[in-house]
Amino acid sequence: MESSTSSIAPKDAKDSYPELGSRTIGAVNWVGLWTLYARESRRFMKVWAQTLAAPAVTTILFMIIFTLALGGRGRMVADMPYAQFLAPGLIVMAILQNAFANTSSSILIAKVQGNIVDTLMPPLSALELTLGFVGGGVTRGLLVGLSVGTAFWAMPGVTMTIEHLWAVAYFALAASVMLSLVGVLTGVWAEKFDHSAAITNFVIAPLSLLSGTFYSIERLSTGWQVFSQLNPFFYMIDGVRYGFIGRGDSDLTTGIIYTLALNIILTLWVYRVFKTGYRLKA
Repeated sequence: MESSTSSIAPKDAKDSYPELGSRTIGAVNWVGLWTLYARESRRFMKVWAQTLAAPAVTTILFMIIFTLALGGRGRMVADMPYAQFLAPGLIVMAILQNAFANTSSSILIAKVQGNIVDTLMPPLSALELTLGFVGGGVTRGLLVGLSVGTAFWAMPGVTMTIEHLWAVAYFALAASVMLSLVGVLTGVWAEKFDHSAAITNFVIAPLSLLSGTFYSIERLSTGWQVFSQLNPFFYMIDGVRYGFIGRGDSDLTTGIIYTLALNIILTLWVYRVFKTGYRLKA
């Protein structure tokens, strides 16, 4: 009896272990995905004065300066007070910059400090890594946009009413997703902070400022109007502005298709980067 039991035990033990390299936690590692998202969210929540309050204060200063400099004597843009026209653009600009900053800084700091391995070793698929990082960036971007919008709502002389909630929700979400994805790609590509700053200064900032944030593109020449219509930031800012004031400079259908297509392409690109371990795995 002892010999037969000992001969059966190893076979049973072998059968109880999964095949080497196989996934045993289900189709989606929900615990790991939530943990990564929670970590990315807690990164900026722990220093909320720097990551949430400071961008709101900076954006409010933009509003005060530009309305005083350009909005005096009852200046009207698109048949409305300049402050009402300007507010949606500033909200989206804050969303764009902070969604990008969250994902790019997270990955770059992990690479510089050498602890990126702590993210790559857990049983997280490329899609789960993508969703976790992007989710954190989207959360920060939308929270900053909400804080800026709340501050504008409380400011005297600024009218904040929502005409089309779906447009505000879609284009704000599209903006935060797009810049979170771009931030992931920047963090993976960059080898030092100067590289990330170069993308911010020479790509993100110019596209934000030249996207109709402070003006209507109807006043531009034909060439500059074509440039604006190629800029994805323009559609996101104009879409949110349409949601608030009920009118915009672009075709909404074009903006939805354009931003959705870019987000799909960027998602596949980020997925491929995590799948191959480009500049992440030695």
